[in-house]
Amino acid sequence: MASSYRHPRTCPGFLAFILLILSVQLVKTSSEHDPYKILGVGRSASQTEIKRAYKNLAKEWHPDKNKDPKAEEMFIKVSKSYEILSNEERRSNFDRYGQMDENQPFGQSQHQGFRGFHNSFYFDESFFHFPRSRDFADSKYLLHHAQFNSDVLPDSHKRPYLIKVTSEWCFACIHIEPVWKETVQELEPLGVGIGIVDLGYERRLANQLGAHRAPSIIGLVNGRVTFFHQAVVREHLRQFIENLLPQRLVEKITDDNYLAYLDNWHAENKPSVVLFDQVPVVPLLYKLTAFAFRDYVRFGYVDQGDTHNTRLLRQFNINTYAPTMLLFKEDTEKPVDIIQARGMKRQIMDEFVSNNKFLQVPRLVNQQLFDELCPVKQFHRRRKYCVLLITGEEQAFLPGNKAFLDFASANKKEVLRFAYVYQRQQQPLCLALLHNQAALSPQVVILERRSQAGKVLYRSVSGGWNGSEEDKYRLHEQLELLQKDPTYLSSDTTLPELNNEMAPMFLIQWMNAAYDYILQIYDDLLYSNWREMMPILSLIFSALFILFGTVIIQAFSEPGETKPRKPKPKEQPQAEEDASSRASTSSRPPKKDFVEVTELTDITYTSNLVKLRPGHINVVLVLTNASKTALLRKFAKEVFSFSGTQTLHFSFLNADKHRHWMPSLLRSATDVMQSEGHSDEDEESSDYTGHVLALNGYKKYFCLFRPVFTGDDPNDSSSETSSHSRSRSHSREDGAVPRRGSSRATSIEVHHKLDRLGLWMERLMEGTLPRLRVPARRILLYTISSPHWLTCIQAWKLSEVH
Repeated sequence: MASSYRHPRTCPGFLAFILLILSVQLVKTSSEHDPYKILGVGRSASQTEIKRAYKNLAKEWHPDKNKDPKAEEMFIKVSKSYEILSNEERRSNFDRYGQMDENQPFGQSQHQGFRGFHNSFYFDESFFHFPRSRDFADSKYLLHHAQFNSDVLPDSHKRPYLIKVTSEWCFACIHIEPVWKETVQELEPLGVGIGIVDLGYERRLANQLGAHRAPSIIGLVNGRVTFFHQAVVREHLRQFIENLLPQRLVEKITDDNYLAYLDNWHAENKPSVVLFDQVPVVPLLYKLTAFAFRDYVRFGYVDQGDTHNTRLLRQFNINTYAPTMLLFKEDTEKPVDIIQARGMKRQIMDEFVSNNKFLQVPRLVNQQLFDELCPVKQFHRRRKYCVLLITGEEQAFLPGNKAFLDFASANKKEVLRFAYVYQRQQQPLCLALLHNQAALSPQVVILERRSQAGKVLYRSVSGGWNGSEEDKYRLHEQLELLQKDPTYLSSDTTLPELNNEMAPMFLIQWMNAAYDYILQIYDDLLYSNWREMMPILSLIFSALFILFGTVIIQAFSEPGETKPRKPKPKEQPQAEEDASSRASTSSRPPKKDFVEVTELTDITYTSNLVKLRPGHINVVLVLTNASKTALLRKFAKEVFSFSGTQTLHFSFLNADKHRHWMPSLLRSATDVMQSEGHSDEDEESSDYTGHVLALNGYKKYFCLFRPVFTGDDPNDSSSETSSHSRSRSHSREDGAVPRRGSSRATSIEVHHKLDRLGLWMERLMEGTLPRLRVPARRILLYTISSPHWLTCIQAWKLSEVH
């Protein structure tokens, strides 16, 4: 016989009643927190209508303008509702699933009232308290953007921070809350800073931290942000903080290395603290204390349970039943201070270390140490006098330095601070105190700082310092006079900033920064923080695309483009290489792979010279039938890089056909010919082969290039070598009289006549060549119309003159 089972405490009527109450409560709760109803808009409202409604309600419910007790709560609801509806993705999630928190899984509404029907009902903690009210204890940890940058970031160099990123409508945050509270109660007394960032109210701070979801847990040490990615367990969080600290904060001390550790005070310029305890690992409390005072004190740890430390325990008579801290300064045989307590507290340890941050006589190694040892005078009762020994680091100065330490140990007064500097390491400071004179022997200077800018009052102790009893008496006497009469310090000066002797090398700093950057990239890649990695990945892929794109283009380029150029013949001079290299310096690249050169005759002179537009220049090469081929080839090579210029035209004139044209043109420039002292007969008999003229028909002037010989021809005394100075060559190119050699031109001479033409063309384009102006009435072009008759043709028309 089948039998049905019914829960003894559950009846259908009661169950239906409970379900009815839950349904009413769900509808009421969802209506109270419906962003559409809060803003008073419909579900089909546009972004413009939503924004207008938000502005009106924000003005109405702003706590500074509305004194209603519920104004702040209503203002928060309005802001949260606008955040949801202004984001299309979050608005779509709410319309489809009723999801108001962007971190809640899809299809899971935030108004879950119960989880199942088995055994009993389960009500979520936030069901009757929505939105969740923040615990009052958490309010003191809330961080704001300005507070974080002004207080927390600088303080992270002294203690680590554990920061939780949360949100009011984050149910996952509720589940980690008990573990978070236990961790805070454990770590905060040890000296760990605690912070909470509300993702809804401090979006700017969350973006700075790189936190875009809630909940997130962040560690902050030395200004560096590290995310926690493990399960939220107290032991994991504790280990997370411990891993954030630098590795070599505390040195393990044994019988074998304790003497070397204590004797290292001189090189490190710091006191030494040694903790004796029974546990084999260094306690986190001790590591946090070492991190806070790492710039002032060195820390060591001794495991009392280790058998290799028996001699150390016996020498210092350590009680093994309670943790003990010893602090050593210059004397490594006897500690200057001791504390011993079963429950070592952070406050006790901080006070113990802070009272012994400096050696008896520390060495000034940076400006920060100088500022703390010798602070600026603020009030008359807080005078601090700094007794400074200027000495050296050689072995010969050790007795005097030891005597100065003994004197400082015997004269412990609150108003006196003793220190020393190495003259070689701090030369600017020593020169300012010694009147710009290097000290041959140690000197003692008493000074009082008056301003942060470096102004001090000081007085040098006469007689120097050798460490004798007489020196000690003299110094003691002057210190007594100073305490009676503060005006005893009669000199004043401005001290420069001290050199940082402990600063690491630039290469080490760069390597440390690169190491931290690589670790950050690895962490982001490992945990897929793609939002932060997108700029870096975009840069990497862009560089790879450009690199492989270049390789592919070269692989598929035409074979002729990748072939190496043929080597030039050996007989070509260096001048031709210079000319080819100048091709890349022209203002415009040539449009053709050849130079168009026309012959200047009585037929073409009108189009090539007379009717040229303003600003256009015709470059004319003078040649003969014998030198035509060689000169035209050289001329085309020299002017090829300038052929892309639209204002230049290139022509050649055959001197065999028009032998009277050049002498007539040069004769018209009266001032030039008189200065050169040539007669007409000389001009008639001159060889003008290789001359180049730049003719401007509009402004009636020309520039003249005369051949400059740069080829090496030992048999020709008229050749010029390329070793001449450029200034001398310029004078030749600009129109200086060429040396007369043999009337017969060899092939080498013709080949080298245009070696300097490329440089002359550059000066022509720059406008730095001298211009030879010609009176219009005397500009004639002589052409040979027959072997025996000369025809005179006017080349440039005479302008109308008044």
